[in-house]
Amino acid sequence: MRTVPLGTTDIQAPNVVAGMMRIAGDSDEQIRALYTAAREAGIDYFDNADLYGFDHPGGGPHLCERRFAEALRLSPSERDQIVLQTKTSIVDKPWYYDQSYEHIVSSVEESLRALGTDYIDVLLLHRPDALVEPEEVARAFDHLEQTGKVRAFGVSNHTPRQIDLLRTAVTQPIVANQVQLSITHSTIIAQGLSSNMAGQEDSITRDGGGVVDYARINRITLQAWSPFQKGFQDGVFLGSPDYPELNAMLESLAEKYGVTPSAIAVAWITRHPASIQVVLGTTTPQRVTDAAAGSDIPLSRAEWYGLVQAAGHNVP
Repeated sequence: MRTVPLGTTDIQAPNVVAGMMRIAGDSDEQIRALYTAAREAGIDYFDNADLYGFDHPGGGPHLCERRFAEALRLSPSERDQIVLQTKTSIVDKPWYYDQSYEHIVSSVEESLRALGTDYIDVLLLHRPDALVEPEEVARAFDHLEQTGKVRAFGVSNHTPRQIDLLRTAVTQPIVANQVQLSITHSTIIAQGLSSNMAGQEDSITRDGGGVVDYARINRITLQAWSPFQKGFQDGVFLGSPDYPELNAMLESLAEKYGVTPSAIAVAWITRHPASIQVVLGTTTPQRVTDAAAGSDIPLSRAEWYGLVQAAGHNVP
């Protein structure tokens, strides 16, 4: 599996990440099988969040973190072999965002207990908090770093200006920004192709101004969540009758490279020179194996742009 630099750290991370968002209802055996498939595919980076599991019957915050730890019971040496990433700042009942010092610190302390570990490798602020006070975030990050509870920090779903605002007070490097990206939901890339083209849907800037270019300039690793989603929470494009041309091309390229269409969908993202990590959300071991095969497939420029066009985006 190909690796990419994690922000400005010395960590070389796999460009495919195993997401643990949906394991709340899985048995220990199922979680172990998912973990084993990921490790065998070369994935040693696992993404979680304090929120994950909140919507499971009888569940609540930190449930998926707890199930991950309970099922795997990693030894200290095994724990040191992987990267554990989690997120904070979303409160579910009632739904709101909280990036205060008290919430960030208390959430991390509960994540440490749930995950059964002394430290978190990477902590992300899950979504922007409109009421954020950068000094509060900075105080929390400083405390967590100085006490050894968190080793690196990042954000999720943040615009360039929102990151700049945090950086007015936060001194730690922002190493990652986790954003939604798939071939069909690729406005952060497609908008650059159609810039200043009146009447083109893709010319509309929705990310606050060049999140991909900003990440490359500032050495922030982008992490792509929902890499197979059509749009925002409306199903996958793989096999969808809504995208016949795209699926035909995915099938053709899958045959050429001896992989599955999901691997080609991953390869479309990992081909980008921004060195993007793909966050898989599946709980099916075989799907992890299939998708991870796209880690280092060298799509040509013609193939990459062909997929952009087949997904319905403008390539002027």
